[in-house]
Amino acid sequence: MSDVVAQYLITTEPFYQPTGNEVALYEAAYAERLPVMVKGPTGCGKSRFIEYMAWRLKKPLITVACNEDMTASDLVGRYLLDANGTRWVDGPLTVAARIGAICYLDEVVEARQDTTVVIHPLTDHRRTLPLDKKGEQVNAHPDFQLVISYNPGYQSLMKDLKQSTKQRFSGLTFDYADEKVETAIITRETGMDETVAGNLVKIGQIARNLKGHGLDEGISTRLLVYAARLMKQGINPNEACRMALVAPISDDADITATLKHSIDAVFA
Repeated sequence: MSDVVAQYLITTEPFYQPTGNEVALYEAAYAERLPVMVKGPTGCGKSRFIEYMAWRLKKPLITVACNEDMTASDLVGRYLLDANGTRWVDGPLTVAARIGAICYLDEVVEARQDTTVVIHPLTDHRRTLPLDKKGEQVNAHPDFQLVISYNPGYQSLMKDLKQSTKQRFSGLTFDYADEKVETAIITRETGMDETVAGNLVKIGQIARNLKGHGLDEGISTRLLVYAARLMKQGINPNEACRMALVAPISDDADITATLKHSIDAVFA
């Protein structure tokens, strides 16, 4: 078991810049083994925060990138055929429950609602995971914690968490950091000059103001970091920004023209 735990431990500190009291709040939730829901826009640091907290708490982290094709068996496990017949293989949720890991279901809203129901017994006083196909009930390890994330900006009638699921979690809301903190993050992540990092943040804020006015989502901190990394390789700032900040977020001619004009103005 110790070998299994070791493979999920984060040994190097992930860089995370707190923007509020989220570290203390998460530590309190973990101390009580409360399930946690982190929500916020794409690329604002949700996943990095969970990685940082797993490192800080010295707990193994098992991350599942949820998608619309994910079945309950993908989470809990299934029987597989081999040379000797069939054998049971635990899914990531079951592994986490057995070894006492933090199980992080990233963008859980992408999963089918009939799949997310399987997490319910792990989020209340029972802390159990029924493996119906195997005829086993897994009692979660005392260190186990369930964490989910999603982007409220992509909510719809077809893609949203049921209230019966939401109300099983405590919640932390994330957003993009303010200008000063985001500039510091980009500088720390890339080694880029603070002035240049600040200019990238200005472009990001311009794009975020267009959300709901032609853009579904603003430019994330992650994309700003990508632009800075391209620039470190000697790419012209305007070209780097067009590649990292414009092309990924819109195909609309008017929106891309607006963003390109903003880039040219900032990096004139």
